[in-house]
Amino acid sequence: MSKSKVFLIIILVALTAAFFIFDLGQYFTLDYLKSEKDHFINLYQQDKLTTIAIYMLIYISVTALSLPGAVIMTLAGGAVFGLAEGAVIISFASTIGATLAFLVARFVLRESVQQKFGDKLKAINEGIEKEGAFYLFTLRLIPAFPFFMINLVMGVTQIKVRQFFLVSQIGMLPGTIVFVNAGSQLASLDSLAGILSPVMLLSFAMLGIFPLIAKKTIDIYKANKVLKNYKKPKKFDYNLVVIGAGSGGLVTSYIAAAVNAKVALIEKNKMGGDCLNTGCVPSKAIIRSAKMLSYASRAKEFGFKSTTVEFDFSDVMNRVHNIIKKIEPHDSVERYTSLGVEVIQGEAMIRSPYEVEVSGKVLTTKNIVIATGARPFVPNLPGLDEVGYLTSDTVWELKEKPKRLVVLGGGPIGCELAQSFQRLGSEVTLVQRASRIMLREDEEIAELVQTRFRSEGMNLLLSHSAKKCVIENGQKYLVCDHINGLVDEEVEKVEEIKVPFDQLILALGRKANVTGFGLEELGINIEKSGVIQANSFLQTNYPNIYACGDVAGPYQFTHTAAHQAWYAAVNTLFSPFKRFKVDYSVIPWATYTDPEVARVGLNELEAKEQGIAYEVTEYGIDDLDRAIADSEDHGVVKVLTVPGKDKILGVTIAGNHAGDLIAEYVMAMKHGLGLNKILGTIHIYPTMAEANKFAAGNWKKAHKPEKLLAWVKGFHAWRRS
Repeated sequence: MSKSKVFLIIILVALTAAFFIFDLGQYFTLDYLKSEKDHFINLYQQDKLTTIAIYMLIYISVTALSLPGAVIMTLAGGAVFGLAEGAVIISFASTIGATLAFLVARFVLRESVQQKFGDKLKAINEGIEKEGAFYLFTLRLIPAFPFFMINLVMGVTQIKVRQFFLVSQIGMLPGTIVFVNAGSQLASLDSLAGILSPVMLLSFAMLGIFPLIAKKTIDIYKANKVLKNYKKPKKFDYNLVVIGAGSGGLVTSYIAAAVNAKVALIEKNKMGGDCLNTGCVPSKAIIRSAKMLSYASRAKEFGFKSTTVEFDFSDVMNRVHNIIKKIEPHDSVERYTSLGVEVIQGEAMIRSPYEVEVSGKVLTTKNIVIATGARPFVPNLPGLDEVGYLTSDTVWELKEKPKRLVVLGGGPIGCELAQSFQRLGSEVTLVQRASRIMLREDEEIAELVQTRFRSEGMNLLLSHSAKKCVIENGQKYLVCDHINGLVDEEVEKVEEIKVPFDQLILALGRKANVTGFGLEELGINIEKSGVIQANSFLQTNYPNIYACGDVAGPYQFTHTAAHQAWYAAVNTLFSPFKRFKVDYSVIPWATYTDPEVARVGLNELEAKEQGIAYEVTEYGIDDLDRAIADSEDHGVVKVLTVPGKDKILGVTIAGNHAGDLIAEYVMAMKHGLGLNKILGTIHIYPTMAEANKFAAGNWKKAHKPEKLLAWVKGFHAWRRS
């Protein structure tokens, strides 16, 4: 804590202590005020400006220090200045005092509170940014609510000072007038309780609730305003029409059918969406095949002199497609039809908020859920169409192994495909604009994967920006700018290089599918990032049209789409009677490279960006018995906790089966369990899961009670004597 903060705290404590030590509270009682009323009025009549200045100074001080007495001061103002003049003077004095208290809380507390509870305050900060003025105004309208608490709490949020002042000035005015009026009739006032009778308190409560009701009414008005130009059917064919049969659409329609709603699921391509056909399933299948080859290359580590694996690349790709076919029944038309979902194959077109056309037939529906997913992003790179390219959607069409393969992009998809093809025998060059791969992970975690990539022969071109594609003498090249570093303080040295390739895979992220099925015509709002703009209930700007999965963001994971789907289904079918905000508090994910990288919650990179205080506990998997026995003794378990506590802020695991190991921490974070609970859980020996317990043990060692242990040592010495 800075010296200035310490100095301010000392002053505040001294002033507050003086108030109580010298019993200044005796001057802020109704009896004292009534007894001195005539004296105060005489002072005011003799010198109005001085009296007003002294009064405001005292009022501001009492309010700024959050001392008891503001009510008496308000009554005194009414008694001395009268209703009109008193209301003006007190309105400004109270707002200035409240703002000073607000600023003190901001200066002394905000930084530490935001650092300590930044993860929990993130949603509050976002809410304050959007509607902070509205909620502050609502609270100010209720005098029974402790205003000093509002000042202090608002001080640690992100609300702007000017906004706080203006809203407080307006919001406190009705209550100020009531108290000033009571002060002007001081002679008939027997107690403070008489100021606000139960009827008056109820009136203020209703006054405070009114803005909430008004806001709700306005929201309903705005939502229904977009519907007024569309004819609402007297009767609907369906409760819900879902567009897109990927993870989000499948789960949404399944839940709707499970609660006996009539639901139609429309898919223009293949059931199962990207995950089954071009994403999760095929990528994990090829990763597994490639890993078998990597084990063969490590034969000596497992006690074999040598081993040779003969294979045709086409057979590996056939296995990938066979895996897809084996899982297809889980997402098939037949299965979902048996569950009560009406599956319609065809291209959907939203004609109105109540109508969806497919194959020439118009379906009327009370609600629509858009779950159209995303597609690989293709950059506007000169020469790209001439050389041809693959994406995570089309790479599975390969029949021959590319001799020289360039993967453009160092995110999860690029890394997984690059390593798989390198292990299958391609000469892989991974091109990444940034100085490292896997930018969302901590630097040392990314370095673990980079080291493995290089050890397996992959060529990593980091700090290389793709410029264009060319064909020279029949050979395809990716032309890149290489940023070598700083020549001086401002100028970067750039070197142009050409990377030859036979095949090019684009792995530069995914773009939401938001065009071609009626969103443009309806005017559905789209975020700058390209996803559909949806609120915390997954509603679009049309109250009966929802979105979930990759098309809605903010996370483009299959399991997140399924998670959102529950909310989309329940909110569409049971709103306005009951609806739920989507919970994004504990979202895990994994990158299936070797070593795998799995994460939930914060890592160091994000904690520093958000200014959240944390402690780091690590356990090296190279020390784990099972990992050693499996010759997979590499990687780390990295846990972030609240300083001094075992509360988990986030976990990153790099190593064999990291995606499976992370599940224990996901459950712990979801249900508020700390590292002590994990340490107290029996883990089977020898398993990789013991790494989680040993990480918790390392935290415990770092926080052992030294004084207690010293006493226990003495106790045992006494027992031996």
